[in-house]
Amino acid sequence: MDQDWIAGACRDIEAKRKPGGRVVFVSGNFNILHPGHLRLLNFAADCGDFLVVGVRSDDSAVTLLPGELRLESVRSIGLVGHAFLMTGPAEDFIAAAQPDIVVKGKEHEQSYNPEQEVVDGYGGRLLFCSGGMRFSSLDLLQQELHQVNLSTIVRPADYPQRHGFAMADLAQIVRSFAKLKVVVIGDLIVDEYISCDALGMSQEDPTLVVSPIHTDRFIGGAGIVAAHAKGLGADVTYIGVVGKDPTAGYAQATLKGYGVRAHLLEDESRPTTLKQRFRVGNKTMLRVSHLRAHDVSAELISRLYSKASKACDGADLVIFSDFNYGCLPQRLVDKLSAYCAARGIMMAADSQASSQVSDVSRFKGMKLLTPTEREARLAVRDTQAGLVVLAEHLREQASAESVVVTLGGEGLLIVSPQSNGKMFTDRLPAFNTAPKDVSGAGDSLLTSTSMALAAGYDIWQGTYLGAIAAALQVGRIGNSPLTADELMTELMS
Repeated sequence: MDQDWIAGACRDIEAKRKPGGRVVFVSGNFNILHPGHLRLLNFAADCGDFLVVGVRSDDSAVTLLPGELRLESVRSIGLVGHAFLMTGPAEDFIAAAQPDIVVKGKEHEQSYNPEQEVVDGYGGRLLFCSGGMRFSSLDLLQQELHQVNLSTIVRPADYPQRHGFAMADLAQIVRSFAKLKVVVIGDLIVDEYISCDALGMSQEDPTLVVSPIHTDRFIGGAGIVAAHAKGLGADVTYIGVVGKDPTAGYAQATLKGYGVRAHLLEDESRPTTLKQRFRVGNKTMLRVSHLRAHDVSAELISRLYSKASKACDGADLVIFSDFNYGCLPQRLVDKLSAYCAARGIMMAADSQASSQVSDVSRFKGMKLLTPTEREARLAVRDTQAGLVVLAEHLREQASAESVVVTLGGEGLLIVSPQSNGKMFTDRLPAFNTAPKDVSGAGDSLLTSTSMALAAGYDIWQGTYLGAIAAALQVGRIGNSPLTADELMTELMS
């Protein structure tokens, strides 16, 4: 076997490393660099003084991009001291270079690892970790410090090139939304933003004193998902639950004004969910939630199913927007999912867990799931797996076709099957570099991406469009419905 690649890598490492420093080695395919890779590399870099990365050559059966492109991407990461193409097994390089520490993803810990015998032979260590659940990309932080953007929305050009589409193709998707019939079911929320003047500190106790000066209300939860879908051009029916109170009247009138056909069923055992945010300047000082989170009654389940199943006749897409406030008990989810599956109606779901517990995997047979990382980990009960393994476990557990894991400032991770049945993973950064209010990002992503899929387009185009929609949404305070015109303006800019 040709060992020149090993000798060359060893020479380069010795020339670059500082004498006496601990060398850490990581190897992999690195098909598409995503936050999971960055977390692993950050952990590895913290374990020593000089990080070496071996990128498997094109001989690997699971490589999707040419080796030189993958190597270039890894070399661009500031944490990496040296990177090279491996044309043979990693354990051959390890035996020759004898790095102090070898790091692999946590998912490999229970498997056979040929590196273990090698590192044991010379006194090295093999560690397993997939990085912490935290923002860990030093390179992204450096971009924030040094990159100057004329617009707060920055769209990556490599992703469309990789998947063979242009902005004009996305514009065609937006135009196709007008042909869709969409049904949304889930928890209604009314968001109230109370702008205040800060008067100072109380003299009686250490309490900040504010004076309310203006109140703005917005439809949130599943209601804004329905409003987004209508604003993007679809014919939309929304089914939800409200209390017997003035907030319910506001919700009904607002949804009607947006053009949403809303069926809001009254439940006297709960108030209409109202979330208040007291803000001073651009900062939220206090949040107060008026809600009950118990499941709706059996009688209400029957009424919700009746309304939803009738609305589903002729529908192209059903979106379950779950905030775990009781509108979507499992019995209702299972019954309505079976109804849609039997009629070939596409389904998508999100189950949010900001201050509550959720299980997005309870929505079976969805075309699309869009959890946050925390929501995905809650569903599969795994706090340690790498992001790709996590998303694939969730996809299998929920029998979903595609999973998009949202990662806040780190963007998105997409896991979806290819036409040949193999899984493909890609990622997108967060497009808006200066978000004002991130609370509505997930709703706009879910709506836009699932509508693109319902219109017959693929997950890669749909997710890119969804990322643009999310970038537009977080650029303003409060949940206002997206419009097709807004998307078209951004696409053509």
